Amino acid sequence: MENNKNNLIIETDVCVIGAGHAGCEAALATARLGFDTVIFTVSVESIALMPCNPNVGGTSKGHLVREIDALGGEMGKNIDKTFIQSKMLNLSKGPAVHSLRAQADKADYSHSMRETLENQEHLTIKQGEVCEILFDEAGDEKIIKGVRIFTGTTYLCKAVIICSGTYLNARCLCGEAITYTGPNGLQAATHLSESLEAMGVTLRRFKTGTPARMDKRSLDFSKMEEQKGDEKIIPFSFSTNPEDIQKDQVSCYLTYTNEETHKIIRANLDRSPIYAGIIEGTGPRYCPSIEDKVVKFADKERHQVFIEPEGLYTNEMYVGGMSSSLPEDVQLAMYRTVPGLENCRIVRNAYAIEYDCITPGLLTLSLEIKGVSGLFSAGQFNGSSGYEEAAAQGLIAGINAARKLQGKEPLILDRSEAYIGVLIDDLVTKENLEPYRMMTSRAEYRLLLRQDNADFRLRKFGYEVGLVTKEQLDYVLYKDEKIKAEVERLKTTFVGSATKNQEYLESLGSAPLRTGTSLAELLCRPEITYENLSFFDKEREELSDDIIEQVCIRIKYEGYIERQERQVAAFKKMEKKHIPENINYDDVSSLRLEARQKLKLFKPMSVGQASRISGVTPADVSVLLIYLASIGK
Repeated sequence: MENNKNNLIIETDVCVIGAGHAGCEAALATARLGFDTVIFTVSVESIALMPCNPNVGGTSKGHLVREIDALGGEMGKNIDKTFIQSKMLNLSKGPAVHSLRAQADKADYSHSMRETLENQEHLTIKQGEVCEILFDEAGDEKIIKGVRIFTGTTYLCKAVIICSGTYLNARCLCGEAITYTGPNGLQAATHLSESLEAMGVTLRRFKTGTPARMDKRSLDFSKMEEQKGDEKIIPFSFSTNPEDIQKDQVSCYLTYTNEETHKIIRANLDRSPIYAGIIEGTGPRYCPSIEDKVVKFADKERHQVFIEPEGLYTNEMYVGGMSSSLPEDVQLAMYRTVPGLENCRIVRNAYAIEYDCITPGLLTLSLEIKGVSGLFSAGQFNGSSGYEEAAAQGLIAGINAARKLQGKEPLILDRSEAYIGVLIDDLVTKENLEPYRMMTSRAEYRLLLRQDNADFRLRKFGYEVGLVTKEQLDYVLYKDEKIKAEVERLKTTFVGSATKNQEYLESLGSAPLRTGTSLAELLCRPEITYENLSFFDKEREELSDDIIEQVCIRIKYEGYIERQERQVAAFKKMEKKHIPENINYDDVSSLRLEARQKLKLFKPMSVGQASRISGVTPADVSVLLIYLASIGK
């Protein structure tokens, strides 16, 4: 670039670096809020690419997609248009962990999102590699003023959002073969890391991986267990009419590894870049390679392998559960030991990919990078993994970039309000030594943060921001009134112990009535459904399925919900105890050295946030509270 004489300058409001799931949400948010936005991608064909598993949602991730939709994002709408199988997971458990998961037509998902971007007012797609971020200095703070791409063209702007995914200084490893590319052989972004480190944004290396793709014609599905979608399809988006998406679905299949598979892997560990020391980056603990599974879970006789279609118009099948960086000859040998894969032909080899991402302690809760005004980031650059985690961060980063330009306070969701709040809080307060993955167990208040009530929790924020319409908000208020009225009606409508009632309850395997009881009390019985109540309640109003679902949850889990709401009230008190920005932790006597170091690094905004930093103990929090009281805070 030193000899590049291109002096072309283009002015815009926002530059988004990367057009993956984070970049798409970020760019759509800023454009929909009226700011001229340019989204940069190394390849227009890679917009909303699914380089790994071709699905959206799953345990806890389905919650994120619902929350994205409730705030006015696009992911839920796009998967509703392009799914080929849909399934609600964990239905045998309580509603807190129910999660929707949809298999996507990979190509269709990407094309559909690209079409949305191409037709969005105020949004321009630009194929080009961003090599440098431009800024001015004002004392200790840097202020964003634009970006420069590889051709030399400068884009002047007021905010930049980094959504580089796994492309930043990327290299792919398949045994001894190393290629310096991004996922799927696409061009890596090789210049931006140097610019970021020059401006004080320190980086580290993470890695992830993906399994092989196989030719469907070479597989024997008769040796596998068929996995069908749900008979009644539930949409991700609250704006999608359920009747519009009922359609025939494609099956997935389940098979298993065996001791022969594991024997081949163990015999070739020295050829795995992970175990040969070639890979520098840290991989995801909760999505390990098959090599890691065999080594770390040596007592396991087999591991699940899901064979999933990549789309309706391709024979490529995704081999879920067997990501690897082993050499191609070892891959073929191990895959062919799996029932149904004995004659498999590999279309695309499994590989590991290493990339640059941000170090801990540099992010704020608004997803703006500390010390650089106007520089936001989202997705795998922030140390997370997964399409849904990326999209959620992209939406928040886009909203907050726009709000900064509007001169408004950022939108910050706390841990009691959304899985998105848990995700971002964990990225900000924890060191996360491996790529962060969202899980239901990370959410302390998961009974309140269910995927089914995301619209009740977050539509109001989407409306305040400007991404949700008044009509959409009014529908949530209408639903809430209907639910409250029906809950109250069920609590005040009573059933007597007449013989016919007793006989009906007996037919359902339910205990007889000793005295009159309310319909709500009957509904609390595990074996009684809302539909069963129609026997006693023949003149009730017809309600939609989503309203009935909420009525049942509010009645059946009323005591648990009230208890968790009390826990949230206590949590909010700690969140409201703010820590001054200019606090000198060296003045806080009795604070342990490790706690002092961590508090200086992460600079928490509240005592609640400080309490979640690894290395800060309850005793340290008590010391901090005493100090704040002593200075009148």
